[in-house]
Amino acid sequence: MPRPSVGVPTLAALVVAVFAITLSGPLIAYAAAPGLAIACWRNIFAAAVLAPVAVGTRRAELARLAGRSGRPVAIASLLAGLALAVHFATWVPSVKLTGIAAATALVATQPVWQGLIALGQGRRLPAAVWIGIGLAVGGAVLATGADIGFSARAFAGDLLALTGGIAGAVYTAFGERARASTSTTTYTSVCYTACALLLLAVCLVGGVPLGGYSGRTWLAIAAMTVFPHLLGHSMFNYALERVSATTVAVLLLLEVPGAALIGWLWLDQAPRLNQLPGLVLLVLGVAVVVLGAARAPAAPRLAPPDEL
Repeated sequence: MPRPSVGVPTLAALVVAVFAITLSGPLIAYAAAPGLAIACWRNIFAAAVLAPVAVGTRRAELARLAGRSGRPVAIASLLAGLALAVHFATWVPSVKLTGIAAATALVATQPVWQGLIALGQGRRLPAAVWIGIGLAVGGAVLATGADIGFSARAFAGDLLALTGGIAGAVYTAFGERARASTSTTTYTSVCYTACALLLLAVCLVGGVPLGGYSGRTWLAIAAMTVFPHLLGHSMFNYALERVSATTVAVLLLLEVPGAALIGWLWLDQAPRLNQLPGLVLLVLGVAVVVLGAARAPAAPRLAPPDEL
């Protein structure tokens, strides 16, 4: 069935979605709270919004997940929540360590890791995907290498952001398996709740302070939940009915320059000049991976995470 024509509402939804996700990195940098605490509260708020909706509209699906027939979907959803917790627990603190531009670009390598996961599952990757992987890895090496000479703190942030990208790919792999037989509402409610509980446990065990923040920090955390976590995700899902997943995946890469620009204008956090060649090469490589995967019918959906 052909997609409906792309009209003004779809274009507006895409503009809103791109703007929403670009706010994530700058808001994290702005919030005066530990990265783990930000990740924890962001998921608690999102789960608090979605769980009542799922209970009210998807009660039969939730009941099925509790039974034997729904066990595989429940396990996949919980494992997705675990991977999402690792994604947030690494990427959010990375913004505090290495900066908005580098962290956003490095976590956007998720499609590269998804391609390698597909290879491990026995799928063949098109030549263009391998070229893109090479470009992205080369860009990541250049970007992180620039930070070795800058500071150990920035280099540690780079590694955390890369780990966040890998965890995001694992999250998507489990999520695709779960969504094959359950609704997005049910899946996201279970996944976000599991993620929130895991992050809460990590914060409590690690002694991470979960309160005592200023009003502006709570406002920033709430904005992260509303804009990149809920609004950006919803608008992209709406647009997917009318545009291809490849188009959405490429548009998601606009988060990298968008977040860097907002961070520069709002927080006076300009990317370092020695980072720029690597970051540009990295984003180019990810775009080649996405476009190359779109030409292979059997290839997995290679898209960056919805909430960045």
